[in-house]
Amino acid sequence: MKYLAAYLLLVQGGNDAPSAADITSLLESVGVEAEASRISTLLAELEGKSVADLIQAGNAKLASVPTGGAAAASSGAASSGAAAEDAAEEKAEEAKEESDDDMGFGLFD
Repeated sequence: MKYLAAYLLLVQGGNDAPSAADITSLLESVGVEAEASRISTLLAELEGKSVADLIQAGNAKLASVPTGGAAAASSGAASSGAAAEDAAEEKAEEAKEESDDDMGFGLFD
């Protein structure tokens, strides 16, 4: 991930085709030891591809990942009425229970 981040930083900085030396020098400038094999693998995978196209393809893949938000929203609305009833019952029970004042002592006595 750090190699991809370095590549993307270099592209954002204006270097349209970062080399292995560019990535290595960027990583070493922040104290990270760079592995040449990982950098060469990354460059081989990204060769001939634009960053904008890769990001667009990644967004399309992420859009198909179910996050559970829609199911939780629909079930949340149905269960909110039951939760409100439970809360009202708990408040009524708490009112019936004795408070510290009724026991003859307080928290800071």
